[in-house]
Amino acid sequence: MSTMQSVKGVKMNKIQLRNWQKAALNKAEQWLLGEDEQKHFLINAAPGAGKTRASIAIAALLIERGDIERVIVIAPRSEVVNQWAEDFKLLTGRFMAKVTGADQEVSEMSADVCATWQAIQGLSSELQAVCRHSKTLVICDEHHHAAVEAAWGTSATSAFADAKYVLILTGTPIRSDGNESVWLAYDDSGAIEHPAEGSYTLTYGECVDLEYCRPITFHRHEGKFAVDLEDKTTVLVSSQTDTKLPNDFERVDGLQRALEFYKLACTPQYEKDNKTPLSSGYQATMLNIATEKLDDLRHEMPDAGGLVIASSIEMAKYMRDLIALREGETPVIVHSDEPNAASRIAGFRHGKKRWLVSVGMISEGVDIPRLRVLIYLPYARTELAFRQAMGRVVRTSGREDYTRAYVIMPSLKIFDEYATRVELEMSPSKRANAEPKERTKHCPECGSKCSWQTTSCDVCGHEFPESAPRTKPCSHCETLNPISAENCINCGESFKHAFTFSLREALRDGAIVRGADYDENEVKEGERLAPGIKTRVLASGDEVLIRGIAKLPEESYGRLNKIFEEGRNDL
Repeated sequence: MSTMQSVKGVKMNKIQLRNWQKAALNKAEQWLLGEDEQKHFLINAAPGAGKTRASIAIAALLIERGDIERVIVIAPRSEVVNQWAEDFKLLTGRFMAKVTGADQEVSEMSADVCATWQAIQGLSSELQAVCRHSKTLVICDEHHHAAVEAAWGTSATSAFADAKYVLILTGTPIRSDGNESVWLAYDDSGAIEHPAEGSYTLTYGECVDLEYCRPITFHRHEGKFAVDLEDKTTVLVSSQTDTKLPNDFERVDGLQRALEFYKLACTPQYEKDNKTPLSSGYQATMLNIATEKLDDLRHEMPDAGGLVIASSIEMAKYMRDLIALREGETPVIVHSDEPNAASRIAGFRHGKKRWLVSVGMISEGVDIPRLRVLIYLPYARTELAFRQAMGRVVRTSGREDYTRAYVIMPSLKIFDEYATRVELEMSPSKRANAEPKERTKHCPECGSKCSWQTTSCDVCGHEFPESAPRTKPCSHCETLNPISAENCINCGESFKHAFTFSLREALRDGAIVRGADYDENEVKEGERLAPGIKTRVLASGDEVLIRGIAKLPEESYGRLNKIFEEGRNDL
């Protein structure tokens, strides 16, 4: 078996480290190379702090000393694998092979390897051979994916049992799902249990104070929904109160669940043509706030970008169309049905487009430093998922940058709890209500700083784009108000008007079949695919497939197709 290329390729002296990364490097060296010969070192640093660079520096040191010969990185997604390979080559000069499908070979590679968690499931024997024949460092990126009960968790236990060292990276060290994980234990509260001497911890609040991450402001977007029932009764739905159904509708299957505030907040609203996104709908008002923030940010940071994390592919397409209608520029969109996701993400990372719309693919690990505004629509079942998404917009851009990050999210109790804990980590001077600094505009042509009030650059004459109107009229007294105002500054009229839905729109809300919960997008896709799949299976004459398809509910075809698509994307 071939070993790795010569350690002469390591550019240890060229890896520029922050102070915390240097401290983590020194601590890892003492722990792993000390007399006790410890095997596992944990880096617990907030998303955006720079865990990748710190871990590459540790790998480079171990290679330079001759303590390891190969590096294997396990990452959550193929996009993150690509990013690891690029950074590893840039910082060490060593080629890192990318493995995103279980049919790829790793045992004969004379290089370092980065693989997705899914890929290692089918490669455990090959990876085990690598660890047995070469002194190997395994870097586990986003450790929360390493649940023992997952197929790749079991694979990881066997594949990397003979690794010389394991470097574990996490930005969210709390599991709230009760699952055990590979390599590390968790206490009763869900927090990682690992010796302090073998860990380096850097909280989000510390990252903000050290200016490694941006301070963040959360906008809790309220709204009321009026759902017109069939007997001309209207039910009001709010995040602040429980929805009460009229007696005649209490027994309607699924209605109570369909009338949850979050479900309606993630339901597309259209004009009368049923095609054009409603310009006055709930999501449109979220976009108005986000656009205002992005316009301001692009005066200070001309290439600042916004990210929408949608709850489904249907909602992602809706938000793409809504943004295009609102701004006249179609955003980049990435999801499992779109080809070339990695190239789309790379194009946005290095370009100047304003918006990126995604379903999950950008929620963790993907590094796009120019992102500053997040519209957050998926229901975060754990604080871990919420913080991972938040981490996409708090990264620094590697230049003088005093901008804040913004998250616009539905006003839900669970989101409020997560956001409050994040805000309390920041020192008072960094929170949203802190004294504002003097603001300036940054000229994208010559780089000069200009007065916030100026309309053109004092040095080169570049004209700054006009911001979108920031006022809205009160329907009661016609007074102009700031676009983010919740009540009229003159008469006090509330702007929290009700967004109207029909019963049909609200009730269409997925399905629960044989104990499985399918969202509406999956149900629709299943209904579309079912006739053709059944016809082809019956025509095949394959009795095993025919018996299997007879037991498979039609609603599950959409989810099954999504799983196949994700598998193909990983190849």
